[in-house]
Amino acid sequence: MPESQPTTHTIKSHGAKVARIHLHDWLILLLLVVIDVILNVIEPFHRFVGEGMMTDLRYPLKDNTVPFWAVPIIAILLPLVVILVYYIKRKDIYDFHHAILGLLFSVLITAVITDAIKDGVGRPRPDFFWRCFPDGKGVFDPITTDVRCTGDKSVIKEGHKSFPSGHSSWSFAGLTFLAWYISGKIKIFDRRGHVAKLCIVFLPILMAAMVAVSRVDDYWHHWQDVFAGALIGSTIASFCYLQFFPPPYDADGWGPYAYFQMLAESQNGAQVSSTANNDIMSPHSISPQPGEMHIVSIPPRHDGNIARGNIWDPTPTFEGSQNARRQGI
Repeated sequence: MPESQPTTHTIKSHGAKVARIHLHDWLILLLLVVIDVILNVIEPFHRFVGEGMMTDLRYPLKDNTVPFWAVPIIAILLPLVVILVYYIKRKDIYDFHHAILGLLFSVLITAVITDAIKDGVGRPRPDFFWRCFPDGKGVFDPITTDVRCTGDKSVIKEGHKSFPSGHSSWSFAGLTFLAWYISGKIKIFDRRGHVAKLCIVFLPILMAAMVAVSRVDDYWHHWQDVFAGALIGSTIASFCYLQFFPPPYDADGWGPYAYFQMLAESQNGAQVSSTANNDIMSPHSISPQPGEMHIVSIPPRHDGNIARGNIWDPTPTFEGSQNARRQGI
C-alpha cells in the first residue's frame, strides 16, 4: 500500500484508545524497569582473581568518555526526537505509539539481559587492580592467592561488571531500532539505487559503534565485552522493531501493522454498512436477481382426488410408443 497523506489519527483523538489497547504492554515495561533496578542493587558474582591474573587488569582507572547519564540520551531521547518529528509531519498516533513502545522495549529488555549477565558472570574490568588497590599495594590470600581488596566497596562492585558492556548494549539497542525505523520511512529498499539513503541509516549504527569503542579506550571493558553488548542490543532491537513494523523491504514497510489493521477494519465496516443500506433502500431487494436461485417450498396437499389428478402417469405414453414401434411407425 503506498504511503498516504497525513492522517487524522492524532494523540488527542485516538491516543487514549490506543494506549488502553496496549495497557498490558506498558505494565510490562514498568515491570522491566523494576527488575533492572533490582539487578543493579544486588551484589554481582565475585569471580576469583589471582595474583597471576593481574597482568591484564592493571590498566589505569580513567573517567568515562561517555558518562552514564549520556547513555539514555543517546539510546532513548535521540530516537524519540526523530519519532516525534515524523509524528508532527504525519499525525499518525499508531506509528507514534508503536515506535515509542518498540524503542522502550528494545532498551529495557536489553538492559535486563545485560545486567543479569553482568551479575552472573562477574568478570573483572581491565582497571580492576586500581579499583581493588587504590594505593597500588596488592594484598592477596597466602593460600589461594585471591585478591583481598582494600578499596571502596561501590567501586569494587562496579569492577566486577565488565561483561557485557552496558554502554554498548544500550546504545546499539536504541540506535539500531532508530536505524530500522529510518529505513522504513525513507524506503531504503525501493530498488532505485540511492546510496545516500544507506549513509543516513548507517549514521545511528556508527554512533553506537563509537560509544562501544570509547569503552575499550577508557579501559572499562575488554573488547569481548563491547562486542557481546553490541550483539545483544542490535538483536533485541531488531526483534522489537519487527514486532510492530513490517520489514523495510516490504511494500508496507513505512507504517506499523496496527495502522494497516485499522484501515482494513474501517474498510470492511464501511462495505458492510453500504451493503446493508443498499439492501434496505432498493425496491427490488426481495426480488430474485439474474443468476440467483431461489428455493420455494410448497406444502403438501392432502386432498386425495386432487392428489390423484396431479400425478403424472407415464404408462400410456410408454405403451403408445411401444405399439407404434411394432406397427413400424
